[in-house]
Amino acid sequence: LQVLSESEGNILDDQTAIDVLSSSKVLSDEIAQKQVVADATAERLDRTREGYVPTAVRASTLFFCIADMAHIDPMYQYSLQWYITLFERAIDEAGQPPAGLKDAEALSQRLELLIAQNTLSVYRNVCRSLYEKDKLLFSFLMATSIMRSAGELDESEWTFFLTGGSGLIPDDAPKKPVPWLAERGWGELLRLSELDGFGPLVHAFGAKASEWEVIYESATPQREPFPAAYGSLSNFARLCVLRCLRPDKVVSMVNDFVGDRLGATFVEPPPFSLEDCYADSSPTAPLVFILSPGQDPMSQLLKFAETKGFGGRRTQAISLGQGQGPLAQRMINDALGNGGWVVLQNCHLATSWMTSLEKICEDLTPERAHVDFRLWLTSSPSKHFPVSVLQNGVKMTNEPPKGLRANLLGSFLADPISDEAFFAGDGMGENAAAWTPLVFSLAFFHGVIQERRKFGALGWNIPYEFNESDLRISVRQLRLFLTMFDDVPFEALRYCFGEANYGGRVTDDKDRRCLSALLAEPISAAAIEPGFTFSSDGVYCQPGAATHEGYLESIRALPLTQLPTAFGLHENADITKDLKETRELFDAVLSTQARAGAGGGGGGEDVLDKIAEGIASKLPPAFDLDVAGANYPVQYLESMNTVLHQELIRFNRLTSVIRSSLASLRKAIRGLVVMSSDLEALGTALVQGVRPALWMKRSFPSLKPLGSYVSDLLARLAFFQGWLDNGVPTHFWISGFFFTQAFLTGSSQNYARANAIPIDHLGFDMHVLPANHDCSVAPQEGVYVHGIFLEGARFDESSAVLGESEPKVLFTKLPSLWLRPQREADIADRAHYLCPLYKTSDRRGTLSTTGHSTNFVMFLKLPRLEEQPQEHWVKRGVAALCELDD
Repeated sequence: LQVLSESEGNILDDQTAIDVLSSSKVLSDEIAQKQVVADATAERLDRTREGYVPTAVRASTLFFCIADMAHIDPMYQYSLQWYITLFERAIDEAGQPPAGLKDAEALSQRLELLIAQNTLSVYRNVCRSLYEKDKLLFSFLMATSIMRSAGELDESEWTFFLTGGSGLIPDDAPKKPVPWLAERGWGELLRLSELDGFGPLVHAFGAKASEWEVIYESATPQREPFPAAYGSLSNFARLCVLRCLRPDKVVSMVNDFVGDRLGATFVEPPPFSLEDCYADSSPTAPLVFILSPGQDPMSQLLKFAETKGFGGRRTQAISLGQGQGPLAQRMINDALGNGGWVVLQNCHLATSWMTSLEKICEDLTPERAHVDFRLWLTSSPSKHFPVSVLQNGVKMTNEPPKGLRANLLGSFLADPISDEAFFAGDGMGENAAAWTPLVFSLAFFHGVIQERRKFGALGWNIPYEFNESDLRISVRQLRLFLTMFDDVPFEALRYCFGEANYGGRVTDDKDRRCLSALLAEPISAAAIEPGFTFSSDGVYCQPGAATHEGYLESIRALPLTQLPTAFGLHENADITKDLKETRELFDAVLSTQARAGAGGGGGGEDVLDKIAEGIASKLPPAFDLDVAGANYPVQYLESMNTVLHQELIRFNRLTSVIRSSLASLRKAIRGLVVMSSDLEALGTALVQGVRPALWMKRSFPSLKPLGSYVSDLLARLAFFQGWLDNGVPTHFWISGFFFTQAFLTGSSQNYARANAIPIDHLGFDMHVLPANHDCSVAPQEGVYVHGIFLEGARFDESSAVLGESEPKVLFTKLPSLWLRPQREADIADRAHYLCPLYKTSDRRGTLSTTGHSTNFVMFLKLPRLEEQPQEHWVKRGVAALCELDD
């Protein structure tokens, strides 16, 4: 262009211009040719890139699956950069297809290898930072997320499996055709029959009842064939049916499902390896131990440091707490220069210093940190722990082994019991013979109280974190007492262990009673005799060995698994444990689905509107408090009128919140009002079939799912409407009260005022009524009550005493009770079990402003056999409940 603009005269006479233009033409032709090649290359690259889209889809699916884990535990945090590094490593580690294949076939095999390697790499790397209870959950989320991204999982089936369906059962629904199926299971089957492909299930259930019962009774129902009409159901559809029949086996079903879908590798978590974690670390990436109850990784870490040449002063450790931050920072600064290791323990206890820790970790750069420097952190789950440290660090969990045998073995291999000189027990004189048997008894007790946690409220109302330090101090105290006293001071030992060392952690008085009952047998004169049995099945006995090695051999000979009887519980407790694990699995998966929202658009909004309309239409009008006050005025000798008035006020508040919130939600669905966060949470709860938090702020305590909760509420309202219409009931439904303690106080107050006796001198003389007792006439004194359930035992009406539960029957209905107020001094003392009565099955509660627990109601005196001590039922975890969870 410059040549053309500067040319003068005829351009054909300018040879220089002709040469420049000629070369420009050649260059232009070359560029055009190269552009054609570039376009062809770009097209080929696009085709190749599109060929790898399935790998990208799988990678993104797995990343969002990992990201969802943060909803389950705040410590499960993973950054995108960490995942990209993991993905790039998986690409390098994936195998290559064999040579000689056609392009399409080679690409197909390469994709399979990439996808398989990435999936396995994600599972293995994430698994090491998850608690044991969450490893199967993660595998299940991976399997279902992959299926959902591929369109292989019906969303309605997925929602049903997690929630059991939503909405109320219509009044004209078919009745349960078999006695062995629980009401909740039948209700879920009715909801399942509304989904495509399950329509005839309910109507054909009775005709094939014997075949379904075989599945119900099986120890592995997921492996039993279905009746012919349903033999072609997909694996996940089978899970939906089996969840209705055997909810206690859901975890086993999920385990088999994941194994079939992804392979056995994904249900067998890799063993913990500190070496592998260290290999993945760097001077700029902290290593984070996520602690679990009873775990102390320090001894393992210090041993590992020795093997790596970082023993002694090269590893500095400090337990964080008040005022320890500056000291920890000084340690880190020193180690950054000299290449040492720094261990900061219990970071969850120093929440105010966590921002400083985050800044320290952000400032760790390759230029500033010595190549050998490592920062180790230990912390229990805490929402205050810096997310950036978790996302970029190497996270680890290493829980102590589960099971009584593993617990005993761990105790005998830990300090101080593992010390041969300490275990020899020299200098005890006449008490030397009792030393080693009592050490074993104490270790057995320690194992039992830890393992009872897995049984939920049957084991402990509150899951206490008993740990090795409790055992350590108790063993040393035992040695001290045996050395100081001429005789074994069993009572003093039980007091120190049960009230101070272990009992110091126990805050619930019913749990303290259980702890004392569990300690009574192991710390007794009988328990030091060889052959003494600690459990009713006779498996766990006093070894009678002479040496430490002899005790280890006896412990190693014990079975790997144990029946609940080893912990003092009934065999049905295993079902309770399985149901607890099922609930935890569903709750955890649902928490990861929170981002899915309530509506889902279109059909989802129609379903939500239908559920809201169904609930609102069933609610009766509010109680007329003026009419109630006129018909049941406040009277000195009739406290029940005051109780009634207070209950009606509470129920009116609750139904008002339910009505207004449902009306607002329906308006929000139509776009008439703004969908607030409260309304969105309400919609999500209705779709998922759970009790909305907005209602529970005004509600009576309940653990029921939405449908059962609404039915229970309607029954309570009907009970009080019957009271208003027909007069004071002769037979009270004790479970129907909002504040049960007020009803019991009202009954006592009537007796106290009628007989001019101070109410604090009264107690209830309790009588379990026979089935044929006429309760249509109110008693002269006290009240007849019904609606109480027993967990952990049953009431044997033939002998009128407590009896053992029948197999697979977790709850039984207690016959009607006559609660008769009497002076406490006049109440006859009969052989009884002091049975705690709770409002809900989780048993734990908080102390309210009235001075009452939000869950505990009272102690019931239930008759028992003389020869069966009360401690037997205490260890069984027997309790009475006002309502069940279904």
